[in-house]
Amino acid sequence: MALYTFLLLGGWILGDALQDVIIPEMRPMHEPMIHRIVMSALILFILAAAIPFVPGAEIGFALLLVFGGKAAPLVYGGMVGALILSYCIARLVPADSLGNFLRWLGLTKAADLVFDIEETEAQDRAMFVARKLPKSFGEKLVRNRYILLAMAINLPGNTLLGGGGGLAFIAARSGLFGFWSFTLVVLCSVAPVPLLFALM
Repeated sequence: MALYTFLLLGGWILGDALQDVIIPEMRPMHEPMIHRIVMSALILFILAAAIPFVPGAEIGFALLLVFGGKAAPLVYGGMVGALILSYCIARLVPADSLGNFLRWLGLTKAADLVFDIEETEAQDRAMFVARKLPKSFGEKLVRNRYILLAMAINLPGNTLLGGGGGLAFIAARSGLFGFWSFTLVVLCSVAPVPLLFALM
């Protein structure tokens, strides 16, 4: 928590100091340049936040601290886009390639889990995952997986769990989250913090 607090404060101070230098004064002649800066920053934010273990939520929060409520729509759209991008990439990556890559990293158990899930029929995957979890609450967690995902996305320090991009990737590979249900969870769970800044 101390590290995250330090990163957020450092980002806020640095961003505040550089804001007037990096962003030109708002004049008609500067509008195309500002538009390019904003769009480039949004694309970079989406790509960065989609990568597992990158603290996308913390980056978005730092942007909100620096630019305030006017950045809320961009931060919200960027984070939603990043999570959906990570989900879609996970669906496109072949299980064999992912499993072999995990084994190459030495993550044998994770690789075995990827292969086992891939070999399990879609309708049986929820029960398969529940059996991998502690018996006392495994089925309950799987049954409430949408609430659990929403909570994990908003959990401070969720980078340790893979960050938003990692959580989206896992959600896709598990086969427990359909695209539209996942998108709905993301749209709702990402909204509170940007909305709070927009209303301030």
